[in-house]
Amino acid sequence: MSEKQSSAWSPSPRELERRRSRRAISRKQAIIAAASSVFVLGTLSIILVTSPGWEIFKETFFDLGYGVEIFPIVIKGLWINLQLTFIGGAAIGVIALGLALMRTTKSPALTPFRFLATAYVDIFRGAPLILIILLVGFGVPALGLSGIPSNVIFLGTVAVVLTYSAYVAEVIRSGILSIHPSQRAAARSLGLTSGQTMRFVVLPQAIRRVVPPLLNDFVSLLKDTGLVSILGVTDAVRAAQINASRTFNYTPYVVAAILFLLITIPMTRYTDRAIRQRTNAQNSEGAI
Repeated sequence: MSEKQSSAWSPSPRELERRRSRRAISRKQAIIAAASSVFVLGTLSIILVTSPGWEIFKETFFDLGYGVEIFPIVIKGLWINLQLTFIGGAAIGVIALGLALMRTTKSPALTPFRFLATAYVDIFRGAPLILIILLVGFGVPALGLSGIPSNVIFLGTVAVVLTYSAYVAEVIRSGILSIHPSQRAAARSLGLTSGQTMRFVVLPQAIRRVVPPLLNDFVSLLKDTGLVSILGVTDAVRAAQINASRTFNYTPYVVAAILFLLITIPMTRYTDRAIRQRTNAQNSEGAI
């Protein structure tokens, strides 16, 4: 087909009719979705506002003036949550990767380490995080060991890292096990050692596959750092608790919740986008 012929192409009347039909269906669906959302949300809002205790509820949980007053205190505590999240996240990634590799290795010499890694994952994945925080936060200082910091922030971070490493290790292990054995066989046939095969062939593919669940774990990690407040760490949750206990006004809790949502919702949307891109890529590969 010449360039002149290709530039003169235009869709057939049937194709134009299909496009108009699709646009009409899209408009109809958008109108229905908007009407449904307005009806449901409007009904819930009316029920909430017209409830007998609405004024007391609003003053107790949504006191704007008090919220502005304690906002700097709560956001200062949120900085501690962010520090715990990023520092702990880095440590979790290293430990979890080591656990995943130990659990997937088939080397006879590493059998004891494989058993230990399995026991670690079973224990810390099965025990509630709040119990681990209490045991580490109060148990480690009781041992009186020299050289181990007794700082509650450090101990709280250690407890969170111990627990989340078990969860993340299983996510990475599932990614490693999802790689088809033919990938290993092809790498070994090219002369790569077992370690090189894992490093250059298996792990890059495995990590790409488990990015969405890892992002979900990161969001959960940010929220669960608030549990270290039971050790006395003045994070966002603890700061809100202190101010709420002074005035019996629970607006500080709402302020802390909003701050967490401002961070976690964009991360959640990014996770959804990553999942959607991964699904589309898999569908495209399947179509080929």
